[in-house]
Amino acid sequence: MPRRHLPVLRRRRATALALSAAATLLTLGVQTGTGVAAPAGPGAADVTATPRAGAAATPLSPGRRASLIKSAQAAAAAEARRLALGTQEKLLVKDVVRDADGTTHTRYERTYAGLPVLGGDLVVHRGNGRTTVTRASGATLTLPTLTPKLAASQAAGKALAAARNDEVKGSRTERAPRLVVWAGTAKPALAWETVVEGVQQDGTPSELQVVTDATTGKQILAAEKVHTGTGTGQFSGTVPLGTTLSGSTYQLVDGDRAGHRTYDLNQGTSGTGTLFTDDNDVWGNGLPSNRQTAGVDVAFGAAATWDYYKDVFGRNGIRNDGVAAYSRAHYGSNYVNAFWSDSCFCMTYGDGSGNTHPLTALDVAAHEMSHGVTSATANLTYAGESGGLNEATSDIFAAAVEFHAGLAADPGDYFVGEKIDINGDGTPLRYMDKPSKDGSSRDSWSSTLGGLDVHYSSGHREPLLLPALRGQRREDGQRRRLRQPDL
Repeated sequence: MPRRHLPVLRRRRATALALSAAATLLTLGVQTGTGVAAPAGPGAADVTATPRAGAAATPLSPGRRASLIKSAQAAAAAEARRLALGTQEKLLVKDVVRDADGTTHTRYERTYAGLPVLGGDLVVHRGNGRTTVTRASGATLTLPTLTPKLAASQAAGKALAAARNDEVKGSRTERAPRLVVWAGTAKPALAWETVVEGVQQDGTPSELQVVTDATTGKQILAAEKVHTGTGTGQFSGTVPLGTTLSGSTYQLVDGDRAGHRTYDLNQGTSGTGTLFTDDNDVWGNGLPSNRQTAGVDVAFGAAATWDYYKDVFGRNGIRNDGVAAYSRAHYGSNYVNAFWSDSCFCMTYGDGSGNTHPLTALDVAAHEMSHGVTSATANLTYAGESGGLNEATSDIFAAAVEFHAGLAADPGDYFVGEKIDINGDGTPLRYMDKPSKDGSSRDSWSSTLGGLDVHYSSGHREPLLLPALRGQRREDGQRRRLRQPDL
């Protein structure tokens, strides 16, 4: 079926979500020494990373990537011995990335006595005659027993209680809790992991990951796995779309990007609704009254995000496996949010207040889909410092996608949420030049960051990633101390 790429009228004002800046994160994310990476201490000097020559990732065909993963898995037992892991530990290969100079980065997940280890992942970097390791945790995995004192049913009850405490409506567990080893702190623990599904207060689906100590019954973690953005607005411009001709009808199916499909949920909250179609391949008119207008923004956002990761990092899709996610517009009624979900591997957008302000701006799409990239790579737990890094990563790459797309109607910048006016005074939601200008975010690391909302702790890493921003002037002023929306 032929594909066409015609300019399409897009929308007027922007819905924003997250910005930040650039590709430096991937460079800083690679540990070049041995052992465990240490966090920067309070008052640490600004650091500008110098990328290693040949450090750019090279594109791998699906077949070549599969071959590297297979080879690494065959050598996983030997690798575990080389790393001096315990006899009950095994390594499972999650991904392999190869740089231009031949250096490989192999990401492993671990098991202990056959149980998944949460927070036990590590990356082995091998090249130029040396091997280094980046570990999520340096704790030695030893447990006094593998027999839980807390029954699975009790863990499920505690997880449901945690969901109710978070005001998740209709909470339920679709599957039984699984026994895991928690390695996210200095002292590993036998634990139950339960995923509670339901609906958040604003209508967003909820997938709450609850980890409960299997010996004491205490809650270790409660982290939302459906990542959302919020705002209102429309954004205009003429953009190309990837579409497919089926018979005499054009479909919003992007064959150049693994067949990414864009659906109209028709105000529903489940399934895929109906695929966007058109008779002449001219989509939308920039107004929310035309249902295709949201579809244009959604499809373009997915394409721009795909292209950024492909062009800059050679990454072939969110999971780097050449498989497209899909997008759903017109979710729910008066739903003022947008979200990424790993379970459906899809991006979903509401129509905002009065169903007339779709949350479909480019940086909304890029921020949320970058949560998918993080999940497929670092898998940063959405709580504490790792949660702040999770949000910061999406902020950074949302800005990078904006710059890469180069839209005249929505040029790249270093603000977060500058067009949604959450504060009611025209100020951005977050600032990348000086995060504390929002009145709540931190500019630098401190031991208290782990207790902050992950959106307020997200900024403390960004000045290190964006040295070029130092000295950039922005208008100050009174900032109302509002809880950061989930973007």
